[in-house]
Formats: sequence, structure tokens, C-alpha cells
Amino acid sequence: MTKFPGPSIPQRLLSGGFRLFFPGSALLAAVSIAIWVPWFLGFMHVPTLLPPVAWHQHELLFGFVPAVIAGFLLTAVPNWTGRPGLKGTPLLALFLLWIAGRLTISFSEWTGMLGATLVALAFLPVLAIFVLKELVAASNRRNYKIVAVLALLSAAQMFFHNEIERYGRVEMADRLALSAILILISLVAGRIIPAFTGNWLKANNPGRLPQNFVRFDLSVMVLGSLSLAMWIAVGGGLESLRFPTGLAMLVASFAHLVRQARWCPERTLGEPLVAILHVGYLFIPLGFLLTGLSMLLDHSGFASAGIHAWTTGGVGVVTLAVMTRATRGHTGQALTSPHSTTWLIYAPIILSALLRILVAIWPQHTMLLLPIAGLAWIVAFLGYVVFYMPLIARKG
Repeated sequence: MTKFPGPSIPQRLLSGGFRLFFPGSALLAAVSIAIWVPWFLGFMHVPTLLPPVAWHQHELLFGFVPAVIAGFLLTAVPNWTGRPGLKGTPLLALFLLWIAGRLTISFSEWTGMLGATLVALAFLPVLAIFVLKELVAASNRRNYKIVAVLALLSAAQMFFHNEIERYGRVEMADRLALSAILILISLVAGRIIPAFTGNWLKANNPGRLPQNFVRFDLSVMVLGSLSLAMWIAVGGGLESLRFPTGLAMLVASFAHLVRQARWCPERTLGEPLVAILHVGYLFIPLGFLLTGLSMLLDHSGFASAGIHAWTTGGVGVVTLAVMTRATRGHTGQALTSPHSTTWLIYAPIILSALLRILVAIWPQHTMLLLPIAGLAWIVAFLGYVVFYMPLIARKG
């Protein structure tokens, strides 16, 4: 019998969105922090026209996160619609467009800010158009809201560059972008965390099961979205909303905690691959709590701590949780966390999130804690590349 060779590594990498965008996003996450921390501390320079903090915000909100979203959606949409996924040359073109945005922004002293902005702005609309086309073709109206969030994130990126051009700093765009990301996490988490938790509990720890998405979950998301909208308005100068925004944030924090309690997080401690989803989501209510306290107490440290609970914690931990599980599932691996994943990916990203929150509250320890937080972040995301890239390139 003739034995035909399997697909080559390049063919495998171009066979699914997660195979390019997950390792690409992880590399960006690691490299950008490896650059930004010494840059922020005054030890180096980057040839970009963006100030250090603005570059850091841009590459997290509009570089790293959209790549993770792309990897997730390009893998999930074919399952939702029953249609073929993006692969081959079109997938490569989309990935190269994302890379072009990173390079032009980071070297905008050479490319010019206008050209860099135009290139960087192109990725999210192209991704949104593709996802919408697939959903419309399959009459999958349930997921139109995800395209709306992509459009909101794209609009936030346009506002970001407009504010940089007008004021030399970001006033509201970062809040708008982070709010869109938090809404997306809340939406997706409400689907996958109860499902993944329930599947594991049925097989390994019979008993109480998580409750699936119901009207209560929708109410929590609406409450959270309203408090985020008020937070954006306060950033835009409506100081009269500061006190009611603080109260709304505290209520939203409690509501998200109640929501998460319905997913049986305490019953998942036996499997880190499941437990890490709950740990990551826990940073969402923590962010609401700290941001609410910052509004009520006019405490700038709590304000920064809340943002980093959402970003380093919510975004960082949840994305690694989703990326590791999705990669294992789509490459035929057991849905359990090996020690390398638990201790060299999950533990460092949790440590990074906690230390980054402490830096905001205790700025006098920045020179000590910030480099350690940055190093832990780098270890976590490079750990994903080291341990999961071989699976991505050779399996499935």
C-alpha cells in the first residue's frame, strides 16, 4: 500500500486561525513587555512616535488582544456555522496584515504616523467583515453581538489615534477599548466556563453542576456595561458621575462574583486546566471593585490597580487559559494540564497580575516589583510558545 506523507509544517500552520494567531499573540505579549519595562524605566528607546505608555496601551489593546480574538474566532466560527474556516493564503494574508500593524507602529519614527495608523487600523475591520460574512451566510444571528464588539474595539482604536494626534495622550479611547474587551470576555466566559466546568465535573467530580447562561447572566452583563459606560464618561470629563459610577462599579463587582459562584469554581481545583478559567474570571470583579473604590475615594492607586486587574489579570490569565485549552483540544491532547503548563504558564501569569496590582497600590516599590511582574508575564507567554508551538506545528 502506498503511504502518502502528511501535511507539512507550513500547511499545518495555515490550516487554522489558532495555529498562527495564538503563538503570534504570545510572542507579541512577551516581546512587548520585554521592551516596555526597560523603556518605561528609562533604560532604552523605541523608534515610535507614540509615548511609552501609549505604545504599551496600543500594543496590548489593539495588537495582542485582537490577535487572541482572531485565533479564537477563526477557530470557533466554523463550529458555529458549519462552514469551512479561513485557511491557506487568505489566513496568511490576514496574519501578515496584523504583523504589519505591529511593525509600522513600533517604527513610526521611520514610517511616519499617518501611514502607521492606516496600516494598524486595517486589521480589526477586515477580521470583523470576515466573521460577519460567515455568520450571515449561516443565518447565525445569535453571534452578531460579537461582531458589534469588534466594531466597538475598532472604533476605540480610531479614537485612540485621534486623541494622540490632538492631545499627545489618550483621554477616553483606552477606556472604551478595555470596556469592549471586558464585555467580550464576559460574553464568551459565560458560555465556555460553565460548559467546560460541567464537562469536567461530570467525568471527575460528580455533584453540583454549573448553571448555564440565563437572564441573570444577561442582567450582570448589562449592569457591568452600564458601569463601564459611566466610567468612560468620567474619563471624558463628567466628574459629576464619579460617585454614582463608583457605586455602580461596586454593585457590578458583587454581581459578577455571584455569577461566578453559580459556575462551581471551588469544585474545579483538581484540574488546573479548568480552574485557571475561574481564576482569570475572578480578576474581572476585582477590577470592578478596585475601580469603584478609586471613584469613591479619589484614589489614583486604586484606579491603576483596577485597570491592571482587568488587563494583566482578566485579559492575561483568561487568554492563556483559553489558548492552552483550545490548543490541547484541537491537537488531540488530553484535556488536562501538564506540570509544565501549571507551573511555567499559569503560575507566572497569576503572579504577574498580582504584582502588577501591587505596583499600582505601592508605587514606591515600582523599581523592584515592576521588573518582577514583567519577567513573570514574559515567562508565562514564552512558556506557551515553548510548550505549545510543537503541538501546533506537528499535531492535528
